[in-house]
Amino acid sequence: MLILTALSMVVLIGSVGLTIDSGVGYMSRAKLNAAVDAAGIAGARAVTQGADQAAQAASARQAAREFFAANYPSGYLGSTPTLDDPTISFDRGQVTIDVSAHAGRPLFLMPVLGLNRMNVAAASQTIRKDVDLSFVMDTSGSMSGVAQKVRDGGISFLQFLSPTADRVALIHFATGGLVDDPIRKGQARGFDRAAMQQHIGNFQFAGHTNHAEGMWLARDQLNGIALGDRSTLRVIVFFSDGTPNTFASYMSFKNPVSCPPMPAANGAVDGAVLTGDYPQPPGNPTGLYRHDQQDAQAPSGPCRQGNGIAGALQDLPAFYNAHDPAATEFPIVTTRYRTITNAANPPAAAWKNINLASRNLAELMADKSKAEGIYVFTLGLGPLLKNPFGVADASGIDTGEELLKCMANTMQPSPPATLPPRCHDAAKPRGVYCYAATADDLKPCFAQLAAEIVRITK
Repeated sequence: MLILTALSMVVLIGSVGLTIDSGVGYMSRAKLNAAVDAAGIAGARAVTQGADQAAQAASARQAAREFFAANYPSGYLGSTPTLDDPTISFDRGQVTIDVSAHAGRPLFLMPVLGLNRMNVAAASQTIRKDVDLSFVMDTSGSMSGVAQKVRDGGISFLQFLSPTADRVALIHFATGGLVDDPIRKGQARGFDRAAMQQHIGNFQFAGHTNHAEGMWLARDQLNGIALGDRSTLRVIVFFSDGTPNTFASYMSFKNPVSCPPMPAANGAVDGAVLTGDYPQPPGNPTGLYRHDQQDAQAPSGPCRQGNGIAGALQDLPAFYNAHDPAATEFPIVTTRYRTITNAANPPAAAWKNINLASRNLAELMADKSKAEGIYVFTLGLGPLLKNPFGVADASGIDTGEELLKCMANTMQPSPPATLPPRCHDAAKPRGVYCYAATADDLKPCFAQLAAEIVRITK
């Protein structure tokens, strides 16, 4: 009877021990799985650091070790974790990070059954694909007071991209837009990070806000790569601090004019018109400005009308055609999204049409990009984005922040909905919008967008 009782106790203790130790083992395995996943993602982010593959692999391994240690501390539930050396492999712009680890711990009650130790293991594989990316920065005059922090934020973003695997175009815009660093074409990959950092460091902040020119150049850079050479992941990162108020096209005048060096087409002149900065009630627009310079007026003469531009214009063009007078891809005169006519007179009508067209074109170009499989990520800076500047159409005055969210195809927030239904299309790539309340929030926002790019490269 005593032997039977002792055996029963052993069985009972073993059963309880199995339950307890199995539960602890499950918790250890879950923690270990999360730790190796975090290590793999950290490695994918850090692999962009370094001038060559050896340096990039070393950076990825170090980041993986640090994140593993942070997510599975030694002694967790009495266990001792061991991280195997992460494996980093490169293959034509694709980087694979393999992370594995195991953890052993003594059992609590199972030794009565002759079992003294439990080991759990976990492994993860993170694949970071190459990316073709257009990085667009607003350099309008409203940011002159925080110029250096804007430059620093842009430079910090480049650190998250691989100079050997990722292809990047750098673009800046204000009244007009410029490509500072064209994207590499053909099978060539990578970008010159040092040159881009220098270009961003030299940015000057002046002029008005022409989102459409920045978006057009961004999409054009990505689509300039032959279809067979494109990355499977294409992204536009678009940064601004305000609502657009400027767009460029071939403008027709009541008295045909010629304004070298901008070519004329059928008496029309290529240039930008604008409605002024914030806050400004409807009035007489100004123009023309160069669409291919940051903030340069058209050559002096009859096409440079200043505040009299509305009286000199015949009407507004039917389509955006600043780069091709025959282009009909993006309508200016439309009822899609906002109602815009070609009226250039009276001045108040011209002001309204120009202001609304500036917003509409940016959204139309972003929508076309998303329809082509391009992700659009947007970053907004400062309180001006939250104020309803400009003129109203049938749906009211939309803010700059609402426009940036629509451009990115962000998720609709919980009811009540704050964005028009068109601003989220489940069939198109879903981007991310990050709001930087102050210039000090720029670097964290750029880091958030970079982390999201890493997530979708997996």
